[in-house]
Amino acid sequence: MRVCIVHYHLQTGGVTRVIEHAATALRSRAVRVAVLSGEAPQAPLPNGVETAVLPGLAYEERRAPQSPEQLAAAMAQAARSALGGVPDVWHVHNHSLGKNTALPGALLRLARNGQRLLLQPHDFAEDGRPRLYGRLRRQLADGDVGRLSALLYPLAPQIHYAAINRRDRECLRAAGVPAAQLHALANAVALDTAPDSGSQDTAVAQQRRGDHRRLWLYPTRAIRRKNLGELLLWAVLAGAADRFAVTQAPQNPQEQPGYRRWVALAAELGLPVAFEAGAGDLSFPALMAASHALVTTSIAEGFGLAFLEPWLLGRPLAGRDLPEITADFKATGVRLPGLYQQVAVPLDWLDLPRLRAAFASAAAARAHAFGRPLADSAERAWEDAVADGRMDFGRLDEPAQAQVIRRLHGSPSARSELGRPPLAAPADAGLIAANRAVIASHYSVQRYGERLAAIYDALVAAQPSARIAAADGAALLERFLAPERLWLLRG
Repeated sequence: MRVCIVHYHLQTGGVTRVIEHAATALRSRAVRVAVLSGEAPQAPLPNGVETAVLPGLAYEERRAPQSPEQLAAAMAQAARSALGGVPDVWHVHNHSLGKNTALPGALLRLARNGQRLLLQPHDFAEDGRPRLYGRLRRQLADGDVGRLSALLYPLAPQIHYAAINRRDRECLRAAGVPAAQLHALANAVALDTAPDSGSQDTAVAQQRRGDHRRLWLYPTRAIRRKNLGELLLWAVLAGAADRFAVTQAPQNPQEQPGYRRWVALAAELGLPVAFEAGAGDLSFPALMAASHALVTTSIAEGFGLAFLEPWLLGRPLAGRDLPEITADFKATGVRLPGLYQQVAVPLDWLDLPRLRAAFASAAAARAHAFGRPLADSAERAWEDAVADGRMDFGRLDEPAQAQVIRRLHGSPSARSELGRPPLAAPADAGLIAANRAVIASHYSVQRYGERLAAIYDALVAAQPSARIAAADGAALLERFLAPERLWLLRG
């Protein structure tokens, strides 16, 4: 079998890691694999994998000015050259995200020529990415959601979809993707770092610093949806025996001012939080080994590696639960007792007129960007966010979160009124071992390869059709734009 994998770039981590796992699994099954990307890989792909750089596949701001027809022709030629023939399957990642406006049309042309496509969205432009969706809607469909759907979500026997979690699968099903063409494909989870590795370096570093406090480590790039304010909240509530760290600063210039404000607030209040710990004098394995537990406070994830990787590293996990993501993991037997659903803040702590205005502004901006009627979405989102005179800390914006943090820092009675127990992580070695075993089995590269091969076989068996329909993009929008999904940290 010949498989051509397509993505905008091959930067380390993220989707590139998924591609690496797929290539490793496929090569072990004697599948010929080529990868087309808009940029050269930052690190070598597995042996035997052919790569080709097509500038027309790069992000919109950097891509070569090619039409969809030209891009489709370049992709077909590059794939034939790398594979020695026409691909049996094109496996395309994040085609509908809006990062490249020529790619959806190019794929549609390949499908009309009878090519078999597996489209795998890891993220959706409809899900809290108004700038990307607005660009797609304006540039490709003159504002018409139906026309855009025909480009982003084509339906034909030779076009299948792979969803990385149950939520995305249900969204695509509700939009009309037939069951026979819709597959579950959870990511593989594998780490090069062994549990407790780096402990000797860590012991030396701790002894040199004389710091034996418990380290709560948030291994993330601190972009807005990672909800960094909530880590500072836990630092305010922590005891003298605790310290906190986040590993990476955001790279996106638009994210950096907000990040710097959190750094400044932590310094002003003297909170035990270290920033950019991943750039310090300890290696990442040493940081892991030094940690008491790993933390996540994110309000939105795609697949949710943050809920699985800690256990492979031999560390427990504490933090915010995301039930629509973790439901899949719990169904396989992963236990996550250190997670909480919310941190309920009394409304009378907040500047309610300003916060209501923020909800109204976010709802209006979202309606405009996605081309949807405003109706009463702000009021419905507010009603969903408020319960028993309180609102979840994660639903607040940064000014409101900072207001809460300052109040807690300055008032012991406020901490009592909040009524939250300290952050807790399960220390049971048996639980850690059990979770590690489940994850290593169910989410192994080998199991991933088995699932992927079965999907490819189903796709190859499909009889291509010249008639191409479209999923219901409006239904997909309604799912992702429900009022209860309006969180100010996402817009």
